[in-house]
Amino acid sequence: MPKQPKHILVIRLSAMGDVAMTVPVLRAFTEQYPEVKLTVLTREFFTPFFRDLKNVSVYAADLKGQHKGFFGLLELSKELRILGIDAVADLHNVLRSKILKIFLLDLKIIQIDKGRNEKKALVNGKVFKQLKTTHRRYRDVFEKLGYPIKDSEPNFPERAQLNSKTLELVGKNTKSWIGIAPFAAHKSKMYPLELMEEVIKELSKNSMIFLFGGKAEAEYLSSLENDRIRSIAGKLSLDEELDLISNLDVMLSMDSGNAHMAAMMGIKVVTLWGVTHPYAGFFPFHQNENNALLADREKYPKIPTSIYGNKFPEGYETCMETISPKDVVEKIENIIKKPR
Repeated sequence: MPKQPKHILVIRLSAMGDVAMTVPVLRAFTEQYPEVKLTVLTREFFTPFFRDLKNVSVYAADLKGQHKGFFGLLELSKELRILGIDAVADLHNVLRSKILKIFLLDLKIIQIDKGRNEKKALVNGKVFKQLKTTHRRYRDVFEKLGYPIKDSEPNFPERAQLNSKTLELVGKNTKSWIGIAPFAAHKSKMYPLELMEEVIKELSKNSMIFLFGGKAEAEYLSSLENDRIRSIAGKLSLDEELDLISNLDVMLSMDSGNAHMAAMMGIKVVTLWGVTHPYAGFFPFHQNENNALLADREKYPKIPTSIYGNKFPEGYETCMETISPKDVVEKIENIIKKPR
């Protein structure tokens, strides 16, 4: 019988949402197999995601510098071998990880099945059904390595203590805390900003609102600020953002990385969906499916038009207008009424 690996290299280089989705799976793995060491190969920026996982270390890939290109990946493989890895779980399965695996062929290697054919059929309108979730696909990789992950009630980190910098930013407001991430990678899966402003204004009457976004969105988000609305875009480190997220009562997000960051912390998430759809398998971990608000598929029958929201027929870029601000507000307020 083949010897089971005791030190697994987990490859998950990008993007933010996909990296965040690995965290609940790795947490369950470490709880069920505490004798196995995991080393996550990812970008240095994502290191805080794995901060509370036992027996998990992060090896940062410098893909724009030292580890760039074919020879850079060769150098990376030599560095990884020094760590004593004896198996590879490729949760990324792209050209870069495939090249890296060429240099590690003597190890046991299992790569994720992304279900490309099923997803193609979904966006082409040939089928309309729930596909295997990304979390399940991650688990399948570990099962093939000899470590099936049993279904169990997930554990999540405790609410973090906020440092003085964050406390100064968020203030001492004791109202309910709502995180809102208004942006997404593609306009077709981003709730119209004028409608989002209605949502923010209404929710801020009874709650404290924290706006999440990147540096590019900071100026716009800052323009919405008042004593009950605070933008944190560009003001906190990723570690500090995660601390703040762990203290939220609910996060409102598009089909985007912020939804998965909140979900991995055990925070309730309301998601808004445009030309993408939960059936593709990217629904946030352990969330109530009723907390997903979808564009009207009767008016826009070709949804989902793509997996990532980058492709859509003419006119579909406005499909999220069919989600009313009133419904978004009611959904969030009903969640806040219930204890975390």
